[in-house]
Amino acid sequence: MSVTRFLAGFAIGAVIGAVAGVLLAPQSGEETREKLGQMASDLAEKTDETVQDIKRKADTLISDAQEKSEEIMGKLQDMLNKDKTEEA
Repeated sequence: MSVTRFLAGFAIGAVIGAVAGVLLAPQSGEETREKLGQMASDLAEKTDETVQDIKRKADTLISDAQEKSEEIMGKLQDMLNKDKTEEA
């Protein structure tokens, strides 16, 4: 099992447990709705932070890959030019 799948399962389980705890707690309907709303808001904020972090990491990976591919293309071009000058 991959770490990512484990963490995703753990997070989903935590959310389900928290919702069940709020729903089963002895309190008024208004208090329950307020807590559920706050939990949903917190979850949305954490999700947004995670998405932004993933985007930053993806941008970094793409940038690194572009730099490496340009470096490789430059080396290949140098090799081709060297072969052409040696043939002449």
